[in-house]
Amino acid sequence: MAGLAEPPVPQDGHAHTKILVRLQNHDDSFKALIAFRSTTSSSTTSCTTLTTVTTSKTSTTSSPSPVPTPPKTPTGMRFAGINIAGFDFGCGTDGTCIVSDVTPASNYAGQMNHFYNDDNLNIFRLPVGWQYLVNNQAGGNLDSGNMATYDRQVQACLSTGAHCIIDIHNYARWNGKIIGQGGPSNAQFASLWSQLASKYASQTKVIFGIMNEPHDIPDIKAWAQTVQTVVTAIRGAGATSQMILLPGNDWTSAAAFVPNGSLQALKSVVNPDGSTANLIFDVHQYLDSDSSGTSTECVRNNINNAFAPLASSLRAINRQALLSETGGGNTASCKQYLCQQLEYLKYVF
Repeated sequence: MAGLAEPPVPQDGHAHTKILVRLQNHDDSFKALIAFRSTTSSSTTSCTTLTTVTTSKTSTTSSPSPVPTPPKTPTGMRFAGINIAGFDFGCGTDGTCIVSDVTPASNYAGQMNHFYNDDNLNIFRLPVGWQYLVNNQAGGNLDSGNMATYDRQVQACLSTGAHCIIDIHNYARWNGKIIGQGGPSNAQFASLWSQLASKYASQTKVIFGIMNEPHDIPDIKAWAQTVQTVVTAIRGAGATSQMILLPGNDWTSAAAFVPNGSLQALKSVVNPDGSTANLIFDVHQYLDSDSSGTSTECVRNNINNAFAPLASSLRAINRQALLSETGGGNTASCKQYLCQQLEYLKYVF
């Protein structure tokens, strides 16, 4: 990342220098497919060299708490990538997105090409506000001008050969009101996704991220119905095989995904044929004291509190999850705990 200018931090407070990790459960195995972007100014400070992402972690700091012994054999990493912030700028956690605040990175194409060609990164998350795409008309058609501008970023991503996550960055809301629970109807939200899915139906490397970080959702079963409506709309628009990311409550926290009922509710979401193929649970987990990702210091590696119990629950139902946000500051504590987290996730259970 040296020499690349970074856009300003958006309203949600995250630095958008995050990690994408796909936790894959296949038969009796649990694989970590890890995508990494260091929050420091140079990739040389990351846990592993980005061009050889299957190497072991390196850390010179001592561990104040024991790390569970990784079982069996490391599986390597399939995905490595970053979030490309800018189209989500102006979006607050209440789902209010100020369209005029959208500030795409000036050289997102150059950045993605650099990371893809020089660092072997192969997945990029492209957050965008719902209001921007429809020019503030909930349930309306995609705005031709705004969509064309965003699509240039999507096409730049696809041109690298990477997978590209379209992420609606509205926190399950539109201007403060929850989708399907007092705010826009499920049909209005599904209309957005139907149009997006129709546009990208032939792009096998596009991944549909239904919603960034739902939170304070009163009825998780009603939210699961919202998600089901969107999945049905995406598949009905012709995008029949791409991955779709299903987010839960409490900022889609990995640690809370089971205890808050998100897994139980969302596991019933299915494709039109009744299968769950390529329906992937979407989870986030930071390493600071309040799990917000806003502190420069980290206090945990998220193994015992999040990923071990989540892995157990996923194995029990033969399902998958993708960790689309995690990370920490350019500090010894964050490097230590982040490396422990990634090392743990590399192993088959």
